[in-house]
Amino acid sequence: MAHHTYYPTRIRGLSVRDIRFPTSLQSDGSDAIHPDPDYSCAYVILYTDTDVKGHGLSFTIGRGNELVVAAVKSLAPVIVGRQLSDIYGDFAGTWRALTSESQMRWVGPEKGVLHLAVAALINALWDLWARCERKPLWKLLVDMEPEKLVSTIDFRYIEDVLTREEAIHMLKEMQPGKERREERMINRGYPAYTTGAGWLGYSQEKIEGLLKEYMAQGWRHFKIKVGQDLEDDKRRCKIVREIIGEDRTLMVDANQKWGVDQAIAWMKELAPYKPLWIEEPTSPDDVLGHATIAKALRPLGIGVATGEMCQNRVIFKQLLQAKAIDYCQIDACRLGGVNEILAVYLMAKKFHVPVCPHAGGVGLCEMVQHLQIWDYISVSASTKDRIVEYVAHLQEHFKHPRKVNHCHYLAPKVAGYSVEMWEESLLAYEFPYGSQWKKLFTEGKYKDPRTSPPPYVEHRLKGSITQR
Repeated sequence: MAHHTYYPTRIRGLSVRDIRFPTSLQSDGSDAIHPDPDYSCAYVILYTDTDVKGHGLSFTIGRGNELVVAAVKSLAPVIVGRQLSDIYGDFAGTWRALTSESQMRWVGPEKGVLHLAVAALINALWDLWARCERKPLWKLLVDMEPEKLVSTIDFRYIEDVLTREEAIHMLKEMQPGKERREERMINRGYPAYTTGAGWLGYSQEKIEGLLKEYMAQGWRHFKIKVGQDLEDDKRRCKIVREIIGEDRTLMVDANQKWGVDQAIAWMKELAPYKPLWIEEPTSPDDVLGHATIAKALRPLGIGVATGEMCQNRVIFKQLLQAKAIDYCQIDACRLGGVNEILAVYLMAKKFHVPVCPHAGGVGLCEMVQHLQIWDYISVSASTKDRIVEYVAHLQEHFKHPRKVNHCHYLAPKVAGYSVEMWEESLLAYEFPYGSQWKKLFTEGKYKDPRTSPPPYVEHRLKGSITQR
């Protein structure tokens, strides 16, 4: 770790804020399981003993975001007050300290609300490290010696599939040609696909208009949501395939709607529209169910993709071992931040499964571009069968949003992890006191939680809870 005169030495404090955007009003993000998402994030700032700060976030879709905020506050003592040299000198140990805090881990471990909170903190720590080194995150990762990068990963529970020595060997094998691949990412970028026309709550007219608009911009890969109604899915897939033609790619996403047998039967009905993959066909925890679906659909030329809500590297290990996925979809916030994500990329490399990150949301596009660019330069050296999700909304709230040119993510040039938001946006959309939320409550578009009585009141003397 290089030391500069401006380099901070310790973390002196943090803030975490509940930021929410009212995306449900336009059905943005709607799917078969989540019809009314309000894209949100627990937004963390790490303060140091200099002016350098670390920004990180964890994505949610509205209610429940306050739980992640509370979990971040509970985990804060693990890192606040610590020296940066201790944190980054044993980053795997820091990660384990957060995920294995002796009492907090009981409400995990390494899953759910607690892991989302870990991700927000870890993402902020990586942003801080990259800022200290004056590099965008992808460049920080690319420039690390293989031994140093691998030292940031906690291999507990996955050493039966991938050892430290194997991971180091993989990275060393890919050293030749890194400069050429880096130049390509800077000049051309990484290929993307769009979900922007595919939300389930959109009307046929809106879908058709958006598809034509995206095609005019050069997009060749499109994903739509499915899973609520079979006949409607067939109708929508037929419309999309007719508009985009046979030479462009269609993917479909059920967002965990089906059981195993239902997924197989439903996708056989959609097979004539030639989807490249079915994403999240069933429960994200059902490894063997995914394997059964994948085996049944491969003869039809349909792959299985999952990972958006895959809770940790252990589930990914099993999905890969069981040949249950054809496309590995990491999420920058569902896993416990960059450290754990690096482990999944390296396991996917060993099993020859392409990684195609889930994005969209709040800040996910900004983050996954760094990860996938690192993968191309340092791990896979290929964009074959690999593509990154792209959704255009909410980027105006970020100081350095992702840049897409000719349907490719361009390698970020600004130091950090690209998730710093404008203070004006934070003030406007902090829930429930931000100016935009006050306006929506006044207009009656949302129920005001500050004045609405809770459905339950506690009778402290009786020690019971009674419904109103």
